[in-house]
Amino acid sequence: MPRTDIDITVPDLSGKRAVLTGGSDGIGLGIAHRLAAAGAELVLPVRNPGKGRAAAAEIRAAAPGATVTLHDLDLSSLGSVAAFGETMRAEGGPIHLLISNAGVMTPPARQTTADGHELQMGTNHLGHVALVAHLMPLLRAGRARVTSQVSVAAASGSIHWDDLGWERSYDGMKAYRQSKIAFGLFGLELDRRSKALGWGITSNLSHPGIAPTRLLSSRPELGRERDTVGVRLIRVLSRRGILAGTARTAGLPALFAATSPDAGGGRLYGPSGFQHLGGAPAEQQLYKPLRDEEEAERAWLTSVELAGVTFPAGADDRRSTDDPADPAMQAE
Repeated sequence: MPRTDIDITVPDLSGKRAVLTGGSDGIGLGIAHRLAAAGAELVLPVRNPGKGRAAAAEIRAAAPGATVTLHDLDLSSLGSVAAFGETMRAEGGPIHLLISNAGVMTPPARQTTADGHELQMGTNHLGHVALVAHLMPLLRAGRARVTSQVSVAAASGSIHWDDLGWERSYDGMKAYRQSKIAFGLFGLELDRRSKALGWGITSNLSHPGIAPTRLLSSRPELGRERDTVGVRLIRVLSRRGILAGTARTAGLPALFAATSPDAGGGRLYGPSGFQHLGGAPAEQQLYKPLRDEEEAERAWLTSVELAGVTFPAGADDRRSTDDPADPAMQAE
């Protein structure tokens, strides 16, 4: 049977604004429930408005009085990301937590985003890079903690520098690994640059282990007409409490990384069980592909260029805000 005793304590988040991508189902919906229950003002940018409304209603039913705001966001469109960022900046107010959780995995055939990027690289990585850039004034105002959800897939593989878009020899799993490695390198470089340039942001990484979610299930829009063998096996293991976690427990590392006073910047948090596939969240060693700082700088510069965004030069660029920077969520 799946373990039900695995949990963490989420601190009081009253007065904090949290932005969560991929929060309308699966692991993300579980994270959304916990953030709202802890008192956060929850912002859910969603691609599917119907699923977003259903998720918001479910969250409000479970946590009466919860503040949940929906916005349109398609991470596979840099124009959509820019529009969401413009809306958020117009609304004003600091962001204290950003959990970049949304993603797609292994379309059987190569697909591209609205901007012509390979779908996984464009959605999992470049869309989130652009999101951080467009929200930067609000993140700095809130001295935010930014948590980037990577994957156990990032434990091996590399960035396919000579063909980032996999145009010559598409391999869905290798392209997925690349997107998560690039995203992890970006998250770590974000923390380094924040420290060096005085941005006031803490950035770390999380991964969910393995759990039965829609990531590998039937997705006709991705060209996958039926559930993969992998997800069917994961469901069996999860039900029996063997290796895999559940959708609820798989969200705990991201929650811990984003909210715990014991979680710090430049670190990776994941399940603590065998091979980090399931179990209670804990810090773990950075995956080998994520340890090279020169590779991280290259990934940063390339990604910023591909996403068409810029980042501030230093602390003197800080935008003013009516809400003073709140260090309460900052980890040393």
